[in-house]
Amino acid sequence: MPRFSVIVPAYQVQAYLHECMASVLEQSFSDLELIVVDDCSPDACGAIADEFAARDPRVRAVHLKENVGLGRARNAGMRAATGDYLIFLDGDDSLTPHALRDIADRIKETGDPDVLVYDYARTFWSGETVRNVRAGQLHEEGPAPFRLDDRPGLLDVLMVVWNKAYRREFVEREEFAFPPGYYEDTPWTYPVLMAAETIATLDRVCVHYRQRRQGNILGTTSGKHFDIFDQYDRVFAHLDAHPELARWRPVLFQRMVDHLSAVFLKRDRLPRGSRAAFLRKARAHYARYRVLDAGVPSRNRLRHALVRFGSHRTYRALWTATRLKRRAARLAGALAHRVRTAGLRLHYGVQRLLPVRADRAVFAGHAGRGHGCNPGALEAAFRTHAPGMRTAWVAAPGFHHTVPTGTRRLTPGSAAYWTALARSKYVVGNTGFDRRLVKRRGQILVQTQAGTPLKHMGLDLQDRPAAARDTDFAEVLRDADRWDYCLSGNRHSTLVWERVFPAAYTMLEYGQPRNDVFQKATSAEVARLRESLGIPEGTVAVLYAPTHRDYRRTQRTALDLERVLRRLGPRFVLLTRAHPSYGAPLARSGGRLIDVSDHPSVESLCLASDALVTDYSSLMFDYAGLDRPIVLLSDDHEAYEAARGTYFDLRAFPPGAIARTEDELIDIFATGHWRGSRSAQLRAAFRERFCPYDDGRAAERVVRRVVLGESAGLPAVVPPDERRPVPSAASRNPVTSLAPVPAPGAPVPFADTP
Repeated sequence: MPRFSVIVPAYQVQAYLHECMASVLEQSFSDLELIVVDDCSPDACGAIADEFAARDPRVRAVHLKENVGLGRARNAGMRAATGDYLIFLDGDDSLTPHALRDIADRIKETGDPDVLVYDYARTFWSGETVRNVRAGQLHEEGPAPFRLDDRPGLLDVLMVVWNKAYRREFVEREEFAFPPGYYEDTPWTYPVLMAAETIATLDRVCVHYRQRRQGNILGTTSGKHFDIFDQYDRVFAHLDAHPELARWRPVLFQRMVDHLSAVFLKRDRLPRGSRAAFLRKARAHYARYRVLDAGVPSRNRLRHALVRFGSHRTYRALWTATRLKRRAARLAGALAHRVRTAGLRLHYGVQRLLPVRADRAVFAGHAGRGHGCNPGALEAAFRTHAPGMRTAWVAAPGFHHTVPTGTRRLTPGSAAYWTALARSKYVVGNTGFDRRLVKRRGQILVQTQAGTPLKHMGLDLQDRPAAARDTDFAEVLRDADRWDYCLSGNRHSTLVWERVFPAAYTMLEYGQPRNDVFQKATSAEVARLRESLGIPEGTVAVLYAPTHRDYRRTQRTALDLERVLRRLGPRFVLLTRAHPSYGAPLARSGGRLIDVSDHPSVESLCLASDALVTDYSSLMFDYAGLDRPIVLLSDDHEAYEAARGTYFDLRAFPPGAIARTEDELIDIFATGHWRGSRSAQLRAAFRERFCPYDDGRAAERVVRRVVLGESAGLPAVVPPDERRPVPSAASRNPVTSLAPVPAPGAPVPFADTP
């Protein structure tokens, strides 16, 4: 008996059925049967199901002699199912990788509940993927399993059949079945959730819900949309048959009204001439099932009025009045915005007439995302080495908490922001400066950059359209023309910056200020950081930080992170940090997998970790200054090189071992090569070339040159072999055997031959 019976009804989805079935059969959890019900489809769905069944014994093709519709096709699939749990999947949707494994794990954790509810994401034909907006209802905190009374918010999640796993014994005992007609999910999902004695949730996207450009059944014009009335009759008949469920009547009444109004207001659903009849039936259902004390949320009052009175004219009048009110509010808001913009422009002009203040400096980093990087290190150094200097930091309000107490917080676009730009002598940033900034005589602009460039930057992107996107290269040059100083961490960076940002600034090849902390931090501070991140004592923390892919629309990790952890054993912990441009984590935190994407300081994450796994991220250049192991995962070198381009072949001069596959990466850690002598030799050569000035005093050298005017007598650079960066926690607690697992792959290359 398999653990899961995955039931897929198929009707005119031949273009998507192969992907759907493959997403099931390629799951890492293989204890399943896949039942494809060919609902007498006129296209190739039946043939595709037969082809899969011939190749894989887990596939069963059920061919119906006549077209019976989605609900009855699912019933046929249930009659053929033998699994412990039933999972429904529409033929044009797909399971996400490892979804069944996570579902199985969660079912086991929660004691085999009657129903497990998991999450989904809408995938659009344009390539965009959007997660369910009600995902917060699927949190796993608190007691589990539970009943619907304990978590009524679950009813806010889309009421469909395919975002749940159902215990087959429970379904058969309660004799649940799908009715005929459209909207067959409605009289299934509500009774199932209300009847379930045990429910659990899984806060993880398990289904990709395809939003087809054309061809969706519910998006077609048809008289079958009138089936919705019969479906709600069945829902309320179920309530009448179970008086103990009467408390749910007000909730279901509201859901019915919202659903009926949604169908009516979709202009492409009801056939011409049938809209008045639909409203009459909706009004009758409203009167039949109305609950007098059911409150109506203010946002839904218009919809309730539409259904209650059954008058489209009344609804249109109310809708028009509301729309006019909103339009007036928007116009007033736009007028207020124009007035405010004109006022700020005038304010900035007036401030530029006042003297520049030599004791003021304003800083910004990564487009207002918070205090940190090179500008953050310089902001602290300004206050330390230039007594009397008053500093301010530009950040969006959501990042103000990252700004130190002694630093003024500025919101972009505010009056205080423009005052600071007009009056401060020093303006420091690591990205392009505000294009509206008018550089004044006596002002000094310092471009810190954001690390050592491996991928192409600046003007070198002119022949890289995938990476350049909508870059205005004329604006890039205008911005560079305003710089007085540009920071560089090494000779390689100096040569690149001067070529890709050609302008008259002065290059300061002094090192990366943000890396000063690596030489100044203490072991006690490292221990506190690890504790704050939840890293268990005695474990090896590996920071996984892949970079952005210009040739991909969405983020996709090259690793099965949980598999990697399972193979490496309990002594390893993974800290996963997504690239900021994606705005979403790489993985869900849990156990030894810790998401640190939102942590405000990447330098702190480097200090807390024992090793770095990355691909083409500039973080490797900074991490090399810590003298801790670095492992590169280069599984898509050709694609990355074609889209973005690199300044040198990293495979010929790596900072450590190189893995081309997940298994090779596991080998590197399993065998200890990640911190072996060869890895140390490669890292030392890499550090010698790219970290010549990262001795802990880079920020001080910048301040002494830029602010104090000292061109001679700057702090001497400590050679790399004489530096003593704070050691990692793992190096202080050596373990003789960190990997009791066998090597799963071929011999591990440390440097590929180009």
